[in-house]
Amino acid sequence: MDYKYIEQLLERYWACETTLEEEEILRAFFCQTEVPAHLQRYRSLFVYEHEEKRMEVLGEDFDQKILSMVDEKPAARTISLQQRLRPLFRAAAVVAIILTLGNAMQVTFDDEPNPVPEVNKTQVGPSVAAVKNDSSKVEEIVKPTIPQQETVGLQQ
Repeated sequence: MDYKYIEQLLERYWACETTLEEEEILRAFFCQTEVPAHLQRYRSLFVYEHEEKRMEVLGEDFDQKILSMVDEKPAARTISLQQRLRPLFRAAAVVAIILTLGNAMQVTFDDEPNPVPEVNKTQVGPSVAAVKNDSSKVEEIVKPTIPQQETVGLQQ
């Protein structure tokens, strides 16, 4: 058989140029039991609507079942204050754990050894030896004197 007309309708269908009657022709063609192999891949697209009409999803007593379920009143539950606040207790516990862990991590990172003081730094105040010996005298660290070099400046 020659299926050129169906192929032309399919080309027009993909270009969105078919009328409703031509689409009905395509649906009727693909609802047949014998469809050529090269057109078989399009069958499910056009037969879908026809097969859905035949399939009965809901029974006759569906409305009655739904209405009877609506008429039933569910039993009221009593929720205690502790049950209402339980999510807040859990959230507070999580926040406390996170803060504790964050504080512990910060302390471990902050406990690095103090850097060794540089020799050229000058300190003002009592010496460490005087404070540790609890002596009544406060020794002062002598500031090192740096010889100043004469600078030759440009005179204007």
